[in-house]
Amino acid sequence: MTRVAYFPDSFHEINGVAHTSRHFEAFARRRNLPFLCVRAGGRPLRMATEGNLTTLEFSRGPLSIPLDKDLRLDPAWVRHFPAMVRAVRAFRPDIVHVTGPSECGLMGAWVARHLGVPLAASWHTNLHEYAAMRSRWLLDRLPSSGRAAAARQIENAALRIACVFYRWARVLFAPNLDLCRLLEQRTGRPCHLMQRGVDTELFSPARRERHPADSDIVLGFVGRMSVEKNVALLAQVQRELEDRGLRNFRFRIVGQGAGEPWLRAHLPRAEFLGVLRGEALARAYAGMDVFVFPSHTDTFGNVVLEALASGAPAVVTPDGGPKSLVREGATGFVAADADFAAAILRMARGPALHAEMRARAREFALGASWDAVFEKVYAAYCDVPALPSIANPA
Repeated sequence: MTRVAYFPDSFHEINGVAHTSRHFEAFARRRNLPFLCVRAGGRPLRMATEGNLTTLEFSRGPLSIPLDKDLRLDPAWVRHFPAMVRAVRAFRPDIVHVTGPSECGLMGAWVARHLGVPLAASWHTNLHEYAAMRSRWLLDRLPSSGRAAAARQIENAALRIACVFYRWARVLFAPNLDLCRLLEQRTGRPCHLMQRGVDTELFSPARRERHPADSDIVLGFVGRMSVEKNVALLAQVQRELEDRGLRNFRFRIVGQGAGEPWLRAHLPRAEFLGVLRGEALARAYAGMDVFVFPSHTDTFGNVVLEALASGAPAVVTPDGGPKSLVREGATGFVAADADFAAAILRMARGPALHAEMRARAREFALGASWDAVFEKVYAAYCDVPALPSIANPA
């Protein structure tokens, strides 16, 4: 059995990397695979073993920099390097897998290099697009004629830097084919699909709890309320639906983020449920009629797949990974920002179409599973040439 040391950027937080990482660890636990997960936690150094699964958590220090409400970066993370080396050496992995150029990912890559272990790296976040979007405070100071060009330069520079990191790996993974092609072109490394699965028992239309007298069309959003998720489009959608005569609708928003105060001020029709997990999250999805996901930067869209499993057809943008989950006119619509309201209206004013799309969304999600995703990852590991054994490292 392939022995995997896994260094995820995020594990306990609410985001796609953490969601995937928790399922990856659960897969290893179910299969009793030799798996070491090295990650950040809220408490001091802690190691736990369960069968062939070992987890090792290091706390972030007081110098940690907040990136978002539940995301932090510890520039002094290097202090954990000796303990990581000892743990990985004792585990004797066949491969080290990192999820990105965070402090944890960098340490994982350096541990692999130090011990002579092959490195795998998976791309989960379009950091280059995030960099451009989060630079708006700077770009807004420039003349309008130069903002677009400056944004492209920031995005291209961030992509070049990220690809330097990914070239350290022998094999790459990405959640959609467009990213796989981009990474292969930029790094010269083979790239395999590492998509996402969904728990169709948890996320199910059977969890729908709506009062018979509730005739509103519930438009749902789940995710981080931040600029890179393009959440401002929700306010535009509200205005356009009202202008076109639709009144019996409301938004159901799950999550947190820096954009929440702005959304609360501009979405009087919205209910904000905060961060939900487990059955509470599943009930929130099942009560939605249409899932509205305006992000242009998501590499896959776990939340879109969860919405489909819950029987909520989705409206997504033509950029990033979510478009690969939506079958046009069957499980939802792929639309430009200006066409989101029109796509929603087609379902709101076509009850027969909407009912058929709800059924097809559920049917599509039933074909996905986390086990199938990670079985393919392990198959790709087997194609990576082995480096000298670290059974007796110097």
